[in-house]
Amino acid sequence: MKKILIVGTLDTKGMEFKFIKDVVESTGMETIVINTGVKGAAAFQPDISNSQVALAGGSSIEALIAKDDRGEAMAVMTQGAAKVVLDLYEKGQVAGIISLGGSAGTTIGCCAMQALPIGVPKVMVSTVASGDTRPYVGVKDITMMYSVVDISGINSLSRRILSNAAYAAVGMAKGEIPAAKQEKPLIGATMFGVTTPCVTKAREYLEEQGYEVLVFHATGTGGMAMESLIASGFIKGVLDITTTEWCDELVGGILAAGPARLEAAAKMGIPQVVSTGALDMVNFGPYESVPAQFKTRNLYKHNPTITLMRTTKEENIELGRIISSKLNRTNGPTALFLPLKGVSLIDMEGKPFYGPEENAALFDTLRANIDRSRVELIEMDTDINDEAFALAAAKKLVEMMNQ
Repeated sequence: MKKILIVGTLDTKGMEFKFIKDVVESTGMETIVINTGVKGAAAFQPDISNSQVALAGGSSIEALIAKDDRGEAMAVMTQGAAKVVLDLYEKGQVAGIISLGGSAGTTIGCCAMQALPIGVPKVMVSTVASGDTRPYVGVKDITMMYSVVDISGINSLSRRILSNAAYAAVGMAKGEIPAAKQEKPLIGATMFGVTTPCVTKAREYLEEQGYEVLVFHATGTGGMAMESLIASGFIKGVLDITTTEWCDELVGGILAAGPARLEAAAKMGIPQVVSTGALDMVNFGPYESVPAQFKTRNLYKHNPTITLMRTTKEENIELGRIISSKLNRTNGPTALFLPLKGVSLIDMEGKPFYGPEENAALFDTLRANIDRSRVELIEMDTDINDEAFALAAAKKLVEMMNQ
């Protein structure tokens, strides 16, 4: 029988984890408690001890206690918890996982959760869940619940919050996922608000052709999530219309997806159609958060929380070089589509980011650097959101997937 994993420091938060265990087991679900505490004695007997976790992390609990280095102990127990959890999953014992904690406990718990595949229920009750959770969630489907009060004892408020979290984990674990009527090949597509018309039209066409399309919001984590699913073998084709995350990676915006963006499809050798969607913009937060060195640039208040900055000619040249180098490594069918009349809804004549010189620098660099023996270059005299452009890109991907 699969069980709910409970991962946490039983020396400092034993009472709270015992409460979680009791609530889960009151529903008829069984648990496996994993102790990640280092110094103190466990408040109750775990199923997997901190000694076992430390060994899995490459050390011993005695060595960690003797050295008394909190940073090293955190690293060992984090790595060990992830290995223990993954081992249990591979043995078919995991129905779901729940943890709770402050910043340290959240780090350990979420790293353990990230070791599990997408789809396995994951609940993290955290004192830091109302802030920036990207370092903890990454690209996995972790449900973060803000603890409201510190996790210190069981009181009238924490009792309700921890109960809700436990019941949520049980509900997800017991729930039956409706089976799809027919398994369809998965296509990953990238979209931004300023490329929505293009991706929507392409998605509709691809769905009509019998494909299932996963649309990823190109906000950093979106691109990272798509790359991860491609590398895991879930996605069979890519419509990477919106490569804007490279602008933030290059210039220092807030929506970067990391230096490995645009690599997974090339490595896996799956068909990919790539374009230059939203390469006209770098993303920052509210206007007042834009770094001082950029205040004189062409800025556009997209909404109260997002300010866009037009990319320069020099930045577009570098973006062209980067994208070319990524695509030239491809092991599979690849096509690069260039929309010559604009790369976003606000990069057209009369719009705030209209930049024919900047786009020419981008397109010329791509033309000069793309390896035509590996990458098919297709230029269209439309903007990126033109229906003809969207359909041409979608049809090219279908053609390559059929081949």
